[in-house]
Amino acid sequence: MSSSDPVCIGCNKQPHEIEEYIECAKEEGETPAEYVRKEEGTYNHTNGHFLCTICYVKQGMPSSSRGWIAP
Repeated sequence: MSSSDPVCIGCNKQPHEIEEYIECAKEEGETPAEYVRKEEGTYNHTNGHFLCTICYVKQGMPSSSRGWIAP
C-alpha cells in the first residue's frame, strides 16, 4: 500500500479536495483518503494514483477485463 496521499492523475487533486469523496467519507466515518484507498475502483495501491469520477469520464471510462487501475 502506498504511504503517500492518494492523488487523481487527471486533475491532480487529493481526496480531501474532491466533494464526492468528502461526502462519502463523512457517511462512512473515515477520512477522504481512507475512503479512496478502500472504495475507489481505479485506485493503484502501489503508487497512490486514481481517477476521480469526473476525470474517469473525461478519460473515456477506461476498462480492462481484469479491472482498470490508474498507472
